[in-house]
This record gives sequence, structure tokens and C-alpha cells, in this order.
Amino acid sequence: MKISDAAYIAGLFDGEGSIEYKKRKQQKKGNKKPYDFWSIRCEISMTDQGVMEWFHETIGFGSLKKREAKKSWTGKKPQWRWRCSFRDALIFAKIVWPFAQVKLHKLEQIIDHYEPMAQDLADNVVDLAEERKSRIATNPWNNLL
Repeated sequence: MKISDAAYIAGLFDGEGSIEYKKRKQQKKGNKKPYDFWSIRCEISMTDQGVMEWFHETIGFGSLKKREAKKSWTGKKPQWRWRCSFRDALIFAKIVWPFAQVKLHKLEQIIDHYEPMAQDLADNVVDLAEERKSRIATNPWNNLL
């Protein structure tokens, strides 16, 4: 993937995408108590099929599905929705993280969830600018860009 494509995808995702990073409770049949699990998902939807197909082909993972328009939708156009979850969300977060602005904090939550970094236990203060520079320098996805 070219750096320009990753930057464009990050900008598109910043404006149109959403991230779910939430602990939920679920109860399975046969179990009396619900248990905690993490719901980690990145998704983007829009009505332009060509852009969404390019997005999906360029990223190379996740799922792209058509969602038919409901009568209550303004404009009544079908939506195209791309989404990925869990470990794929980690890969996506690493690709767009260096270029993200709006969704930066949520992307960092996903990265930290799967790859927690050791923090200074003495003061627990983290300089976010320095941490970002460090992550950019050590990002294993740089060689793919």
C-alpha cells in the first residue's frame, strides 16, 4: 500500500468512520452469569459504491456489504458498509494511526489493548507527542507502506 493511499484512507475514515471499543456483557445459553467481553470494531459506510470498493480492495481485509435503503432514510440510497473487528481492527489501526487526527485516541486504545506498552510507574505521565513519534519510528507496518 502506498503512503498516499494510507493517508487518504485515514482521512476518509476520520470523517466517515466509526470505532467501537467497549466492554460488554453477554450471557450464553446454559450459563447463569453473564461474562464480560470486548467489542472492538472499525467501520465506515457511505453511498458511493466505487469509493467503498476501492477502500476494501486497498485495505485487503474486512467485509464490504450492501445495506438497502429504508423508507425513512433521506435520499433513499443504499449504503455500502465496510467493517473489521478484533485483530483485523488492530491491523487497520496500525495502518491509519500515523495519519489519523479525529479518531486518534480510539485507534490508540485498540493498539494498546492488543499491544500494551510499559509505562513509567514512577509518575504514570506519558508525553503523547513523544509516544506518537516512538510508535511511528517502530511501526512494523512502515515497511508495507
